[in-house]
Amino acid sequence: MTKTTKAIDFEQQLESLEALVASLENGDLSLEDSMKSFEQGIKVARECQKALKEAEQKVEILTRQGNELVSDHYSPED
Repeated sequence: MTKTTKAIDFEQQLESLEALVASLENGDLSLEDSMKSFEQGIKVARECQKALKEAEQKVEILTRQGNELVSDHYSPED
């Protein structure tokens, strides 16, 4: 799987999660359908969290210099 595919998958998962939340907030689902949507939402949220954690770890690895982690605060103006 390519990096681009992973990014697209993450974006698709996030859109899927947003759609699930919207359907739950709408309140038109039966209790059973609401529970299924909730379970699916939890699964998708965990997958998104995992992807973000992996990205965070990769950034940390890429910003290491030797045994030291070089941290720099992000500023939108940069």
